[in-house]
Amino acid sequence: MFAINPDTGEIDPSCQTNIPGLHHLDSADLMVLFTRFRELPDEQMKHIVDYTNSGGPVMGLRTATHAFKYSRNPGSPYVKYSCDSEVFEGGYGRQVLGETWVNHHGHHGFESTRGLINSQFADHPVLKGVKDVWCATDVYSVGQLTGSPDVLLEGQVLTGMDPSDAPKPDTPTMPIAWTREYTGDEGTASRIFCTTMGAASDLVCADLRRLLVNAVYWLLEDSVKEDSCVDTVGSFTPTYFGFGKNEKGRRPSDYA
Repeated sequence: MFAINPDTGEIDPSCQTNIPGLHHLDSADLMVLFTRFRELPDEQMKHIVDYTNSGGPVMGLRTATHAFKYSRNPGSPYVKYSCDSEVFEGGYGRQVLGETWVNHHGHHGFESTRGLINSQFADHPVLKGVKDVWCATDVYSVGQLTGSPDVLLEGQVLTGMDPSDAPKPDTPTMPIAWTREYTGDEGTASRIFCTTMGAASDLVCADLRRLLVNAVYWLLEDSVKEDSCVDTVGSFTPTYFGFGKNEKGRRPSDYA
């Protein structure tokens, strides 16, 4: 599902208030969440919250840590899921995925990310076949993750935008990929995988794609193979991250 401009029917990432089709979550096996500062109508948000509370597995990508932000409708029953919530501290991101928006740890657009495997969890199924993760996006700051997470990858800030650039001196690493559990209102635990990587330009990295494919199998409690196919479908020439840089005039049917 995509953010859709209701006037044109076109995909519009800047439209924060409309993601049609979320009712399909009612029968979904897995939810992959990659949103930023959405404030959806209650009838749409209900499907996300109901799915999460049902115990279904969730994958959160990059800005999903701050997936929702409420300002237009403070009376919504879902306002507690706002990333700046004090009632449900940190909202959906912190309570369900493990962290909310803090800030950029690396210099956004100038300092890229090297993923370092946490030796404590080197044998985790999600890390099968994963060896060399590099992303053009920067490392996010992460505080104390909620729950009892297994931090699979730490993000090392590099001094530039090339994989060969040196690590930034005197700069601590931050968690950039982890697993945890979340128990919602219905009392059933959900498997959670979250990464602060995942922009389109990051997906050029085959080992990041492998990490995500492995995570899908793990979330579904399926076996994880070291050599699963992680090839892109057709040519892949991603747009660079940034506001307004998406291809204009696209509709969901273009990706069917």
